[in-house]
Amino acid sequence: MLCVRQVCLSTLRHYQARTLSSDLLLSQIKSCTHEDEVFGLVGGNKARLSEKHVGIALNMLWQLQKRRPLLSRTSDYVRNHSQFLALCILAENKVEHMEDEAVVDTLYSILRLNVEHHDSLAEVLVAEAWKRLERLSLPALSKFALCLHKQCRYFSPVTGKVAHIVDMKLDSIQDIRILSVLMISISHVISGSFRDRLLHKAEQLLEEKGEVRFNYAKRILQFLQNVNLRHHPLLEKCNKIFLKSASNLDIHSISLIFGLYEQLGFDSAEFRLVAKQLLSETMDDYSDPETFAKLFFTLGPMVGSKERDRLLVTAEHMAEEFSSHQVLVILKTMQRMKCRKAHLLKKMASVLHKHLDSYRVLQLVKLTQYLVVLRCHDLELFAKLKMLLIGFLKQSVIPGDTAAIIRVLAMLPSFQAEEIIINKAAAVLPQCRLHHLNSITTALVKWNHYDQLHWQNSSDLCVKLLQKLNNHGFQRLQQANNLNLLLEELTHVNGEWFEEVLSEETMAACQRLIDQITWANVLQMSFFLIKTSHHCPALLDRIASVTVENIDKIQPFEIYFILFLFSALNYDPPASEAFFESCIQHLTSNLGHFETHHLVLLGHVLAVAGYFPPALITRIFNISFLSKLDAQLEALPDAVKQRVRSCLMKLNRAVCLECPEFHIPWFHERYCQRVVCNSSSQINPLQQHVHRMLTEILGGSHYTRISVLTPYYYEIDFECILDENKKPLPYVAQNIPLNDVEGIHLKHDKKDEGKKALPPGAERIALEFLDSRAFSKNLRHLKGEYAVKKRHLEMLGYRVVQIPHFEWNSMVLSTKGEQISYLRKHLYGIQ
Repeated sequence: MLCVRQVCLSTLRHYQARTLSSDLLLSQIKSCTHEDEVFGLVGGNKARLSEKHVGIALNMLWQLQKRRPLLSRTSDYVRNHSQFLALCILAENKVEHMEDEAVVDTLYSILRLNVEHHDSLAEVLVAEAWKRLERLSLPALSKFALCLHKQCRYFSPVTGKVAHIVDMKLDSIQDIRILSVLMISISHVISGSFRDRLLHKAEQLLEEKGEVRFNYAKRILQFLQNVNLRHHPLLEKCNKIFLKSASNLDIHSISLIFGLYEQLGFDSAEFRLVAKQLLSETMDDYSDPETFAKLFFTLGPMVGSKERDRLLVTAEHMAEEFSSHQVLVILKTMQRMKCRKAHLLKKMASVLHKHLDSYRVLQLVKLTQYLVVLRCHDLELFAKLKMLLIGFLKQSVIPGDTAAIIRVLAMLPSFQAEEIIINKAAAVLPQCRLHHLNSITTALVKWNHYDQLHWQNSSDLCVKLLQKLNNHGFQRLQQANNLNLLLEELTHVNGEWFEEVLSEETMAACQRLIDQITWANVLQMSFFLIKTSHHCPALLDRIASVTVENIDKIQPFEIYFILFLFSALNYDPPASEAFFESCIQHLTSNLGHFETHHLVLLGHVLAVAGYFPPALITRIFNISFLSKLDAQLEALPDAVKQRVRSCLMKLNRAVCLECPEFHIPWFHERYCQRVVCNSSSQINPLQQHVHRMLTEILGGSHYTRISVLTPYYYEIDFECILDENKKPLPYVAQNIPLNDVEGIHLKHDKKDEGKKALPPGAERIALEFLDSRAFSKNLRHLKGEYAVKKRHLEMLGYRVVQIPHFEWNSMVLSTKGEQISYLRKHLYGIQ
């Protein structure tokens, strides 16, 4: 008994001594200030290292790296150190004895030290954490999910298990940091309903008081990108977070935000303006290729000519240093800037020769597209691109890749199509979606039209394949039973093939699935009808009824596009007043959700439909609002800037003419004069032909005017005045021979001469020729802009005669005599 007691006391003393020394070793590891100190302690105490020491040591190595600036980190040195390998072996052997959080922390640390994703220790740690998944705390679960994401285990069963646990515990998550990490980590394995619950939870947590860091909002955007969803309320909330932290953002963060916004189809003029100011002040600080490429991408499309030239010159000097990815970024941005600077393009093309072999297939497709659009003239480069693209085409088994390669091959200058293309297109045909078929068909039609198919029976093979493509398109539309999937396919379908072959079948499919139009997809349905300009009363009525019934579920910015559809197509649904009033009430109570330039676009859309909400009009025509608008417009792309300014002018004109009670002055005189001076419209052959006939009908060229500018700057094709007896009244002789009218830029400005009062009973006639752009694609229904023009001209005292192209070009008016008779009947109002 005494012997046993002595043994026990001896063991206890040994254990106490070991614990004390171990605790000392643990504190020594934690107090290290350099990696070599950690490795020294590991090397001198291998026999005494417990699982806790090993985990803390690996974590300490990452913490020491984390304290250094990114470019000063020495992860390679750490990973290649002999004691690091010893630590990994010890960790692998002791993993079962580690605590739950220690397993996750160790996995996180080695991955941040850039250990290979499938390293044996990483595999063992993942397996061990998987066993303990149910009992991990939420912070540990989110860190483990982040590790899985870093290892690209997007569709792994363990990721699915994490998603299941998140689904069960979602209501208990109250930390936006934890939620945002979990959201991006499980985004590839969740259902639509689970996605919506995650979004709702994210909205709740973002609304709570307290600081929300940049990284959390960034992850929310990355989640939206992963699930391919443009969730406007969350985008707005994240944008506000970015604006609050704008002064602390660097070029890397700003370019990341712009990239995410671009992919999500979101834009913020306010963030653009802030970013432009920040980056313009520090342009000279970005002297390395990585940061300059990001600066060029972000700032290039926003700046004025002076800063733009500086960016282009710097890009040219730095071209040789750009990586393959940076070259892509520069070319993409040049396309967005519509910049075809020959010297820079030539320099970028020369640099590309050494990078071509490093591009993946879709990168090569984008690269080719950029070069063609920018009008690159390097034929040797195009020859190499063709060779690489054909090589990828032969290997491709993915329909989307195959269609993209064929589409871009058709863009190459002087390209002679090869038989392999026809064979490959035929092989993937059964698996193709509608936008793939669209790409392949467009290419084949182009090659066939320009006689670029030169092997035996090539034309016959092409025609047969085109017929198969048509049949497959019809079949796909006829078999469609899910409207959401159909609208997703139709997003990228456009061009002649769709208009000439598929449009009627597509409308039939949409009408067949009309009951599937809900508040959740009404925006996508509206986008499709806007893009195709199809006037389909059944679909439009369904959109209107769904909108009114679910007005509180639809976001204000979505309502804008729905109203744009009805306004642009000039369509009034049943209970039109109730529909518009319901939408307007919802919008006016949410005006704060709109940016300044969006409010202008909204005001114009409603004005075209004949609505002028006082809350909106008084908000827009306000000095402080217009000053803010001017500032933000400077940061917007040129195309958007021009569109907003044009819409503001049109809204100003509409308010002056239709709502004088608002007492809004006309302040676009100078703007309109600049537009007129910069326009290059000329008298076309049709106008010359009609002018001759009007001269014959009225009895002389001095009885009509051609290309007339009215008050408020409407341009009309022809103007004449008839007295109460239908006799023409003369203008001052124009003294231009009819043979010389073609090509002359004539604009008669009524304001310069003063608008003379007409004799009693006389009427001023505006004669307008309307081409296909004035009508819906499938019906001869006048679009909104042209209907508004007629309405406003009548307010200005004109009798408006609109001549549709389908009447003027019909067989009924195939001779000059019939055309003269037609014009005479309309001019004199003969029934």
